[in-house]
Amino acid sequence: QVQLVESGGGLVQAGGSLRLSCAASGRSIRSYLMAWFRQAPGKEREFVARISRAGDTTYYAEAVKGRITLSRDVAKNTMYLQMNSLKPEDTAVYYCAAASRLSTSRSHYYTSAWYDYWGQGSQVTVSS
Repeated sequence: QVQLVESGGGLVQAGGSLRLSCAASGRSIRSYLMAWFRQAPGKEREFVARISRAGDTTYYAEAVKGRITLSRDVAKNTMYLQMNSLKPEDTAVYYCAAASRLSTSRSHYYTSAWYDYWGQGSQVTVSS
C-alpha cells in the first residue's frame, strides 16, 4: 500500500504560479500509475494530469495543457505539479492519486474511479 500527502497549495493571483507536491510513502511511486485530479465546489472530480509508470510519458487535460507540468522524483518518492499562468477557473482542491492496476483501455486512467489511493487534497485558490 502507498500513502499520499499533498502540499503546496494556497492563494495566488491570476497569472501566478504554484507547485504542488505529492509525497508518497510505503511503496515506490514507480509501482503505480500516478495522477492529479481536482474538484471545484459543486463539481465532479476531474482529471488534470497523469504520468506513466515508467515515468517517460505525461498526459494532460486540455484545460491545463501548456500551463501545467507534471514531474516526479523517484529518489524522493514524490510527484509534482507545476502550475503556471493560473486562472480563477483553476480554483479547486487538488488530489494526487495512485492506481495499481493497468487497463487495456486507457480511458480508464482519466476517471477517478480507477485510482485506489488518494491524498487528502490541497486547496488552490486563484483570485481574479
